[in-house]
Amino acid sequence: MTLSSRSEFKSEIEALPSWLRRPIGKASELSTVQKIIKQRQIHTICEEGRCPNRGECYAQKTATFLLMGPTCTRSCAFCQVDKGHAPMPLDPEEPQKVAEAVQSLGLHYVVLTSVARDDLADQGASWFVATMTAIRDRSPQTQIEVLTADFWGGTGAGDVGQRERIAMVVGAKPACYNHNIETVKRLQGRVRRGAKYDRSLQVLQAVKEIDPSIPTKSGLMLGHGETVEEVVETMADLRAIRCDRLTIGQYMRPSLEHLPVQKYWTPEEFEELGAIARDLGFSHVRSAPLVRSSYHAGEQ
Repeated sequence: MTLSSRSEFKSEIEALPSWLRRPIGKASELSTVQKIIKQRQIHTICEEGRCPNRGECYAQKTATFLLMGPTCTRSCAFCQVDKGHAPMPLDPEEPQKVAEAVQSLGLHYVVLTSVARDDLADQGASWFVATMTAIRDRSPQTQIEVLTADFWGGTGAGDVGQRERIAMVVGAKPACYNHNIETVKRLQGRVRRGAKYDRSLQVLQAVKEIDPSIPTKSGLMLGHGETVEEVVETMADLRAIRCDRLTIGQYMRPSLEHLPVQKYWTPEEFEELGAIARDLGFSHVRSAPLVRSSYHAGEQ
């Protein structure tokens, strides 16, 4: 980034509406989680995605673990996670390292997510299962939510299809199965390169067909140029496949290399959308500018 572009991005950050400004937290509150994560050479989406809530979550000794390394095989135009080059091989000790971190932090509720790994035969479905098993061996009372990619594609001999990959994870009985649709149908191609609107709906629908008892969840980021009508249409599409829970938050541009923000939705607009979501039948809704898909997940 050049000096002029740094200045431009700094000006953009300084121009953020007041409701999007929050302190990152005290160093003493952040150090415990960061130390445990760095010692074990594991990753969190809190850091890789520069989540604005990480100070609050770290102060409460919680984190969302990012499995299978920090490099994604997709190229979504909104996401801060590393992309654009080959991911590293899986760390065979990662499931145990995550389990140790969960035990050390004394977590009662854990969210496991991952980068997309289109290079793996099962897209990493078995890795979720291995990590869940390792956590339960050490912390049997801990509830585990998963936030997966769409498990579409894959290479190599012995490939299994999308539904079979989803079934692997569902069979491990997560407390909640989350897959984010991210934006409205019209904007999918620009925002979610490599992902499809209908394909994401298929993920959540498959979970309910395989095990109706598992709550499903999805998330939307606003600020890409969507309309209220399109957001409501997306909510209705999610309810049509029996999605139970919904998060709605504001997209915040990570750098000048990412998509610019088209609109900052106000807290009042988020409240109105949340009320609509509840009227549509979602059992749990979080709708506010700084809401992210794993924010206060354990309170559900």
